[in-house]
Amino acid sequence: MHKPVLLDETLTGLLISPSGVYIDATFGRGGHSHGVREGLMDGRLIVIDKDPEAIATAKERYEHDPQVSIHHGSFAEIKRIANSEGILGRVDGIMMDLGVSSPQLDVAERGFSFLRDGPLDMRMNTTTGQTAKEYLEAVEEAELARVLKDYGEERFARRLANVIKANIDSLQTTKALADLVEKTIPTREFKKHPATRTFQALRIAVNNELDDLETVLRDSIDCLKPGGRLCCISFHSLEDRIVKQFMKREATPQALPAGLPIKEADIEKTQRLMLVGKAIRASESEVKLNPRARSATLRIAEKL
Repeated sequence: MHKPVLLDETLTGLLISPSGVYIDATFGRGGHSHGVREGLMDGRLIVIDKDPEAIATAKERYEHDPQVSIHHGSFAEIKRIANSEGILGRVDGIMMDLGVSSPQLDVAERGFSFLRDGPLDMRMNTTTGQTAKEYLEAVEEAELARVLKDYGEERFARRLANVIKANIDSLQTTKALADLVEKTIPTREFKKHPATRTFQALRIAVNNELDDLETVLRDSIDCLKPGGRLCCISFHSLEDRIVKQFMKREATPQALPAGLPIKEADIEKTQRLMLVGKAIRASESEVKLNPRARSATLRIAEKL
C-alpha cells in the first residue's frame, strides 16, 4: 500500500484511541484510514469520498468490516453523515487530505493532469456535474478570468480567458488545453509547467472545492466531541489559507467589551478550538520518497 503524505504525523495528531470514533473525510486510496483502523479495537471508522473509484477501493477493503462505514459523497455532507451514523458530537478525530490523489493524477481518462493526454473531465465524482469541457463551454469569459485569477493565482488570467473562449471548439483534451496555455503565457516559472495554475483553477471550479472546504471545516466542529481533533493536510496556498484562517478564527477568544466589571454571562463563548502546535511539513526524507509531499502542510486543532 502506498504510504500517504504525513501519515505518522496525522495519526499522532489524531491521538488514536482503540475505542474512538474517527472520520476520514477524504478516503482516497485509504492510506490514512488504514493507519487509523490498525489502531482500533472496538472503535469506529467512517470514510467519505466523492470519487466512485475511491469508494470501490473502500468497499473492497472494508465492506465486511462491521466497524467501518462507507459513504459516497462530498465531505461537505459530513454533518448529515455523522448524524445518520448516530455520532454527531461524539467524534474523536476527523482527518482531511485535500486536493487530488495520486491515482487521480495518474489516470489520463480522469482529465486532471496536463502531463497525460485525456478528456477534459476533472470531476472527482464522475457520476454527476459538469465536466471541465462543459464548464468551459458554459462559463462567461469574465467569470473564467476571475476563476483563473482567484483559484489559480494566474497573472495572465484575462488573456488566458479570452484565448480559451476563442478556441473552445478545438479544446477536446487536456493536452490541447495545456498546449494552448503554454503558447499564451509569455513567461515561465522555474520547474513549473505553464498550465499548472490553469488546471488547478479549473479543477477547483468544477468540483466546488473551496466552498465545500469552508462547509466541512465549519460542520466538523459540530461533529467532534470536546477534546476531539481536526487534522487537515493541504497542498496549495488557497486551501491552506482557508484552513489556517478558520482554525485561527475559531481559536481566538472574544475580545472583552469596554467597561468593567463584566459578568461571565455577558461574554459569548465564541472560542471553539485550540490550536495544537505549529504547521507541520514533510521531512526531507519523506520528500525524497514522495515529491508530492514537498507542498503538503498539516494543521491540527482540538475542540474545546
